[in-house]
Amino acid sequence: MTSNVLEESITPGFYETDALGHINNTVVPMWFEKARTPLFKIFTPDLDPKKWELILAKIEVEYVREIDYRIIVTIRTGIQQIGNSSFLIRQELFQNEELAAHGLTTLVRFDHDKKKSQALTKELRSELEKYYWPIV
Repeated sequence: MTSNVLEESITPGFYETDALGHINNTVVPMWFEKARTPLFKIFTPDLDPKKWELILAKIEVEYVREIDYRIIVTIRTGIQQIGNSSFLIRQELFQNEELAAHGLTTLVRFDHDKKKSQALTKELRSELEKYYWPIV
């Protein structure tokens, strides 16, 4: 498996700050979701919600340091683990090349009509493996 970690830069907005002038902690999960868009397109290339195959089962975010709204952030995204119907996404947020937050998100391939998970196909698994990012 080769690793092709995704990277996205985001310019924070003043409106995303809290009363202390730092980026509000509710913003980082939204930025992480935005950075997962290329992975969503593996399942739903046109991002049409009527064709959506994923549900979010779990999200964890650990804040390492405060995030300044005046400085661009960079988010790195990769796949840490692939299961039968789910996969674990690892994300790290940097500001000024310093780790500011990191998180893990579990997504499940889901059949909304049957209301149950469905196995990842070989093709989907192969696409996800391109972004494999093991912990070293």
